Amino acid sequence: MPKEQPPRPEPLDPPMVPFALAGMAAWAVAGLVLLLFRDRLVENGHENWLWTCLAGFLWGFPGLAVMMRHDTNRRRRRAGH
Repeated sequence: MPKEQPPRPEPLDPPMVPFALAGMAAWAVAGLVLLLFRDRLVENGHENWLWTCLAGFLWGFPGLAVMMRHDTNRRRRRAGH
């Protein structure tokens, strides 16, 4: 006789906008910290680290837009349940 399986829990579906904002904030903070050491970065040939932080921050805006759409669809899905 087969043993009954317990019901499967629903998959996690957290709001994603806070994750996008946290990522953007992390890139901004990293860039500001590195800005304090700009002279040392330039001396050692690592000035591109500042540009990497800027790119990470700016790429956060399209990510934020996608996550806002995801959260809108998430609310719509949950309202339909």
